[in-house]
Amino acid sequence: MKVILNKDLATLGEEGDVKDVAKGYARNYLFPRGIALPYNEGTIKLFEARKEEIEARKAEKRQDAAGLKERIEALALTLIMPAGANGKLYGAVTAQTMADELAKHGFQVERKKIEIPGNTIKSVGKYKVTVKLYESAAAECTLTVEGQAVKTETKAPAPSRGRRRNAAEAAPAETVPAGVPGTDPGEAAATEADSAAGAEVPPAGAEPAGTPAGEAEAAG
Repeated sequence: MKVILNKDLATLGEEGDVKDVAKGYARNYLFPRGIALPYNEGTIKLFEARKEEIEARKAEKRQDAAGLKERIEALALTLIMPAGANGKLYGAVTAQTMADELAKHGFQVERKKIEIPGNTIKSVGKYKVTVKLYESAAAECTLTVEGQAVKTETKAPAPSRGRRRNAAEAAPAETVPAGVPGTDPGEAAATEADSAAGAEVPPAGAEPAGTPAGEAEAAG
C-alpha cells in the first residue's frame, strides 16, 4: 500500500516521500508510531501545505552535509593491524571498523553508508574510503593501514630417544641404602677379621705345607 512519510526513516526515506510498503508493516509499525500516513487526498493536501517547511529542512541537511564532507576529507586516519611479513593482515578492515574509527573523531556514521574498496581491506597500504552523506553528497576519507608484527613463541625441540638413552647411561649409579647385607663397609671389615681369626695356625716345628720330606731331613 502507498504511504506518505511523516518523519525521516533511514531504512525507508525522508519526510514527504511517497513509498509502497506492506500493509502489515504500515498498520503495525509505521502508522502507530506516526512515521507515515495513508496516501489519500486528505494527506496529499496536508503535505502540500507543509511543502515549504519540508524543503527548508532539506536545504539545512544539504548544508550540514557539505560541512561534514569538508571535515571528513580533512581527516588522515591510520589503523595499525596485526600483519605478516608479506603485508597481509591477520584480520580485515571492514565498514564497521571504519565506523568505529570515525566515531573516535566525533563522526557518527552508519556502517551501511561507508564504502570500502573491495568491501574489506586485507593488506597494508593507503586507501580511499567513501562515506555517503545526504542525497548524492559523499566524502572521501584517506585511510592508511600499517602492519604490526606478531610475536610467536618458539618451543625447544623435545630430546630424541638416543639423547635420553645417553643421559641415562651417563647418570651416576644408584646408591644402595645402608643396612643391606654385603654393602656396609664396616660389615665387610668385620667379616675379613673373623676369617683371619679362624684360620688354623701350624704347630711349632711343623714344616710348612708342601715342603718335600728330603729337604726336611737335609735341613736337620
